[in-house]
Amino acid sequence: MAAFGRNEIPVYLFLGFLESGKTSFILDTLEEDYFNNGEKTLIIACEEGVEEYEEEILENSNSTLVYVEDEEDLTPEYFLEMVSVHKPERILIEYNGMWSLEHLCMSMEGTPLMVYQTIVMVNAETFDLYMNNMRSLAVEMFKIGEMIIFNRCTRETPRATYRRSIKAVNRRAQVMFESSDEDMGEEDDALPYDVEGDEIVLEDEDFGIWFVDAGERPDVYRGKTITMKTVVFKSVRLPKGTFVPGRHAMTCCADDIQFIGYLCHVNHAKSSTLKAIKNKMWVMITAEIRYEYNEQYGEEGPVLYAKRIEEARQPEDPLVYF
Repeated sequence: MAAFGRNEIPVYLFLGFLESGKTSFILDTLEEDYFNNGEKTLIIACEEGVEEYEEEILENSNSTLVYVEDEEDLTPEYFLEMVSVHKPERILIEYNGMWSLEHLCMSMEGTPLMVYQTIVMVNAETFDLYMNNMRSLAVEMFKIGEMIIFNRCTRETPRATYRRSIKAVNRRAQVMFESSDEDMGEEDDALPYDVEGDEIVLEDEDFGIWFVDAGERPDVYRGKTITMKTVVFKSVRLPKGTFVPGRHAMTCCADDIQFIGYLCHVNHAKSSTLKAIKNKMWVMITAEIRYEYNEQYGEEGPVLYAKRIEEARQPEDPLVYF
């Protein structure tokens, strides 16, 4: 449990679209011994779904429930009033998935409220629908979520694919899957490229999948050789004799394009077509994948050691997608 200042009130923030299971999860949490320790809890619900808060659970957990109907009702003055009236020791906010997270953050400025944990609930049955039609809103939640919980999963739920979709925008998020079935089967980790041998050859469109998976599963990639087409990123801030071979990825929308890649050492690389590695140049690189602590990452992660670098043509679509 985090240590808070004398005047700070811990906030547990629950995000997700309508019918994603937020209310059910909160009710289950209130009944858990580790959470139900007698602290006075204020629940601020910003939408009403099919599931209702049970009065018995609220009473047994020393919880008070209030509803907020309009996004604009959330202001610093509102939160200060709730603190003054209810005097909670902690606050649970069930936030409306269609409302702006930026507005919520601004509403808590100047108040004693401090977000302790952010949990995002996802209905696996409608995940693809929301990602196709409301991707920017979904990604906004995934970016700040510390725990992402997929519920209503079945044996057919592509868990590995969904996990990579989350990790593409938030590598530190913990991703969990829940199901009413006793056995969901093994997680399908099928990849569009072969990882069984010592050498991996990536197609242009598979860079994003490899980038996420390599960061998550070092045992699969450690010591293997990979060949892939990338664009060069060079900077004076990088260690001498290194660059970052990567790709520009659209994780959310056209306005949210970011460069992704891992550090690469080039001291012993060979080439028959390349005299110098220049910034923004497209190259075909063959490199060994190692895992080392790196100051640029702030932790251990994939580090490439180039064996060969050749100049290459830009792919038909230079962007990668998740």
